[in-house]
Amino acid sequence: MPLNIAIIGAGPAGLYFAYLLKRRQPSVRVRVLEQNAPDATFGFGVVFSDRALEFLRDDDPLTYSTIAAQMESWADIELRHPDGTVRIDGIGFSAISRLKLLGLLRECVQTVGVVPEYNRRVAALEELSGVDLIVGADGVNSLVRDTDANAFGSSVTLLTNRFAWYGTTKRFERLTQTFVRADHGVYNAHHYRYSPDMSTFIVECDAATFERAGLSRMNATDTKAHLERVFAETLDGHDLISNRSMWRNFPKVRNQRWYAGNRVLLGDALRTLHFSIGSGTRLALEDAIALTNSLHAHTADLPAALAAYERTRRPITDKLIAAADASADWYERFGERMRLAPLDFAMSYITRSGRVDPARLRRQSPQFMAAYEGR
Repeated sequence: MPLNIAIIGAGPAGLYFAYLLKRRQPSVRVRVLEQNAPDATFGFGVVFSDRALEFLRDDDPLTYSTIAAQMESWADIELRHPDGTVRIDGIGFSAISRLKLLGLLRECVQTVGVVPEYNRRVAALEELSGVDLIVGADGVNSLVRDTDANAFGSSVTLLTNRFAWYGTTKRFERLTQTFVRADHGVYNAHHYRYSPDMSTFIVECDAATFERAGLSRMNATDTKAHLERVFAETLDGHDLISNRSMWRNFPKVRNQRWYAGNRVLLGDALRTLHFSIGSGTRLALEDAIALTNSLHAHTADLPAALAAYERTRRPITDKLIAAADASADWYERFGERMRLAPLDFAMSYITRSGRVDPARLRRQSPQFMAAYEGR
C-alpha cells in the first residue's frame, strides 16, 4: 500500500517536500495543510549565501533555474560603522521575496497533483488518524513538535537581543549592516534588496537599549516612527513598511531526536538558525531533499527511512548550527564590538562564525584584506 502522508505547514519545507516526494513516488498520497491563506506571509525577503543554492542546482535544476531567475544578487557586503564604512569583497548573496518563493513552490507542487489546503488549521494531531506519516513543517511554533516535546527532546531558548522585521522601498545595492549609536544605546539594521524596488530591513537592539528607549511601552506606530528617526540617514527619506513587525527575541529551537513514532520534523520546526547567516530556508529545502531520498530508499520500512534521514542530515546541520550560534553570540554583544575601529570591527564581524579565517579571506576578499593588513 502506498504511504498516506500529511504535511503540516505550506512553507518552503512543506511545499518542496510534497513536490519532490510526489514527483518521485506518484502513488504516495500527500496532503499539505496550512492554517494561513496562500497570500499570507510574514517577513519580506529571503536571503541565501552565494553557494547556498548549489545543492538545488545539482539535485533539481528545473526548480533552481525557476527560483534563480527571480533573485537579486550581489558580490560583496558593506558594513556601516559609526566611524566609517567598510566593504568586504567576494562575499556573495542572493535574495528573493518570501511570497514569490512560496508562489513558485506552490506552482511546482501543483504540477504533481498536490493542491495545498489553505485556511485549514489542525488543532490536534488526532484529527489526522489513519495517516502513516505526519510531517511537521510548521515552523517555530510547531504543533507536531509541541504535541509531544519530550519525545523529540525539544528545547527553545530565547536570545536577549530584540529584533523586528520591516521592509522599505529604499533600494540597497548589496547586503548591508548599519550600526548606529543613538541617545538611548546601539542599534543594528540588516538590510538588502529582494526585488528591484523593495528591501528587507531587520532592526536589532540589545536589551538595555530596548528598555532605555522605552520601546517596550511604544505601540506599533510609535515604534516605526522611532526607528525611522534612528535610521533616517540610512533610509534616505523612505518609510519603513510593517508586516506584523513586532519585537521578538530570536528563539533557538533544538531537538535531540528528529522523529518520534510516525512524526518527523523539517525546517524551523526542527531547528532554527540565526538570521545573520542566511541559511534557514536553505536547510529547510535540504531537509526536504534528504527526507525524500530516505523514504525512496526505504519504501517498505518507514522507521528505517526516518532513521536514515536523521543519520545522514544531522552531521551536516550540526556544523551549521555551531556557526549560527557563534554568529548569534557575536550579535548579542555587537554594541561592545562597535568600540573597535572600522577595519577591526569588520574583521571581527566576518570571522564571527568560525568558518572564515584570514587565509580564506586573502583568497576570497583580496581588496578587504589588502586594506586590513596594509594599515
